[in-house]
Amino acid sequence: HFNRCLVPLCLAYSLLFGLWLPSCLTQTTPSNTGMTTPKPSASPQPQIERLRVRLAGFPRKHNEGRIELFHKGEWGTICDDDFSISNANVLCRQLGFVSATGWTHSAKYGKGQGKIWLDNVLCNGGEKSIEFCKSRGWGNSDCTHDEDAGVVCKDERIPGFVDSNVIDVNENKIEEVRLRPVIAMAKKRLPITEGVVEVRYKDGWAQICDLGWTTKNTHVVCGMLGFPHERKVNRNFYKLYLERQKSNFHIHSVACTGTEVHLAACPLEFSKPNATSSCGGGMAAVVSCMPGPLFIHNSGLKKKFQISVKLKGGARVGEGRVEVLKNNEWGTVCDDRWNLQSASVVCRELGFGSAKEALTGARMGQGMGPIYMNEVKCLGQEKSIWNCPFRNITSEDCKHMEDAAVRCNVPYMGLENSIRITGGRTRYEGRMEVLRSDSNGTQSWGLICGENWGTNEAMVACRQLGLGYANQGLQETWYWDNSNVTEMVMSGVKCVGNEMALTQCQHHKTVSCQRAAPKFAAGVICSETASDLVLNAPLVQQSVYIEDRPLHMLYCAAEENCLSKSAAKANWPYGHRRLLRFSSEIHNIGRADFKPKAGRHSWVWHACHGHYHSMDIFTNYDLLNANGSKVAEGHKASFCLEDTDCQEGVSKRYECANFGDQGITVGCWDTYRHDIDCQWIDITDVKPGNYILQVVLNPNHEVAESDFTNNAMKCNCKYDGHRIWLHNCHTGDAFSEEAERRFEKYPGQMDNQIS
Repeated sequence: HFNRCLVPLCLAYSLLFGLWLPSCLTQTTPSNTGMTTPKPSASPQPQIERLRVRLAGFPRKHNEGRIELFHKGEWGTICDDDFSISNANVLCRQLGFVSATGWTHSAKYGKGQGKIWLDNVLCNGGEKSIEFCKSRGWGNSDCTHDEDAGVVCKDERIPGFVDSNVIDVNENKIEEVRLRPVIAMAKKRLPITEGVVEVRYKDGWAQICDLGWTTKNTHVVCGMLGFPHERKVNRNFYKLYLERQKSNFHIHSVACTGTEVHLAACPLEFSKPNATSSCGGGMAAVVSCMPGPLFIHNSGLKKKFQISVKLKGGARVGEGRVEVLKNNEWGTVCDDRWNLQSASVVCRELGFGSAKEALTGARMGQGMGPIYMNEVKCLGQEKSIWNCPFRNITSEDCKHMEDAAVRCNVPYMGLENSIRITGGRTRYEGRMEVLRSDSNGTQSWGLICGENWGTNEAMVACRQLGLGYANQGLQETWYWDNSNVTEMVMSGVKCVGNEMALTQCQHHKTVSCQRAAPKFAAGVICSETASDLVLNAPLVQQSVYIEDRPLHMLYCAAEENCLSKSAAKANWPYGHRRLLRFSSEIHNIGRADFKPKAGRHSWVWHACHGHYHSMDIFTNYDLLNANGSKVAEGHKASFCLEDTDCQEGVSKRYECANFGDQGITVGCWDTYRHDIDCQWIDITDVKPGNYILQVVLNPNHEVAESDFTNNAMKCNCKYDGHRIWLHNCHTGDAFSEEAERRFEKYPGQMDNQIS
């Protein structure tokens, strides 16, 4: 029956939240449009829940896969008989995509398991759900899983659709797995690396029989728990312990190949409830794992090793855009055929476990520079992504909109339990409180002194809480005082920004805080996304030149402190200043718009140039000598932040004209041409020689970004007194450490060519 009583309620919710809820049209059988009143029935069972649909199988991207439906408590598939693009359109919309671009037959994404729920499905294309299309009825099919249907959806989301858009693991029967330590020392210390393997079963935990247990099984379990490798375990020690314990076996045998990303993906044999001996001659499986470098307690064991892969732009430990090193320069990986096997090789190479998700479509922001790999096809046991088969890129193949990313399994460290934020309007903001133990071992919560607390420190706090990036670090907090915590227990906190917990940052041994009232406690506003500014380095190299500019044309620039100090002693308006000029193109490659920290009420009007400045210093320009000392400098107040241009499919949102909104949209860039005021370094007093030109964006970290390591750009610079050459321009994180060391020892120029 069409459940009318739910519709007004549904519509009310829809209007209240501004969302169209597909469940508003859910019904168990197609309604008879001719009926005016619903017929009563003996036991009406309205289907209120929206039919759950998911994509599965591999290799695939996030917008394609085998179709699976959740009905009567279990997942099943659809047969490809009579399948059409109309069916695919209905399913793609249910998955949150705008439409379908194609469909697949004959189990292209691998064979599913369980029921084949629907067969001979015929949709018109306009239905709100696949269940309203004609078919043979639920569970009535003459197909095998060799005929499982799949869809390819257009990679464009329906606005406001909230379901996740990722490649998920099919965790069919086992969801939670843990190691239960039995050695007293191991119980106290995180992460737990050794113990009895247990799986969540009913309301408790059950064990796995270790008959036929192999290191391949251990490898998969360690990977799930965030560890890259396994270690040998002393089975005899555990045998003595386990003989005194009662084991409750849920799984009789496991046969992993070692490349699975989850125990649920391995062939499993479940214990029969009535069997007399559920593990004859065996015992509960025990596993010992080797943690990666980030999680080793003994720092003496941490080896410095040459990395050829790294993750960028991720909010949490173990996630990010995949970047690989080739010829001493970092580049990205294209997402064609990107799957969990390849993602797991990357994760383990970095010292994490197997991959939780393989993300496509630049879900962790776009890279800059080269794209090195396409169609990576790892089997799963490779030591490095470079050992996997892949195709080289041609420019037509891939754009940075297709950069691959990963979320890795990381060990549980419990770091989020020792800090909290209170008093905020949402769980993403509030006053920082940390848990400290006194000499008696009693714990009471305390505040962090707000002095010198900034974006870097807030970044670490938000990461530790699992809340993403810091939008702001607050030195004063006017939040509700709902926890009655008033004592300052931590001060002088100074973080680099990549630490996993505040306790890993520098801080005072004894608390010293000038303004110790609770309102001067540190606070944070966290955010799931952040901007990421990066300078187009090749453009700086191509556009550089010298101009001798008459002083009478520089009054405006002098007012804005864009000339070196000696200009004050010049004989104005006679003479000139020598300026090193170049163009800047500042891209926002992050996942949130870059907006000035100050609201427009505090922007400063510059009558001279006829615009508002929204940031005091947006960019620093420095000329350094070989030992790193500054010989000349320039700076850029945010002349005005706006979208000069955007990549295909992105529209401009910020424009300075008419006191417009200032900022840089994701996927857009702000260009400061070489011929505008202050787009220079005053080198009037600089002698000929070899130098380093350095440009730093957002130098005071006033505005939060997902990655500050790419904010600086450096070039080798050769000045002969008449002309200037730039060479090797690159962002701070574009070269390998080895190449960066060589860069500093730049030999200079020979025969007008840069060597």
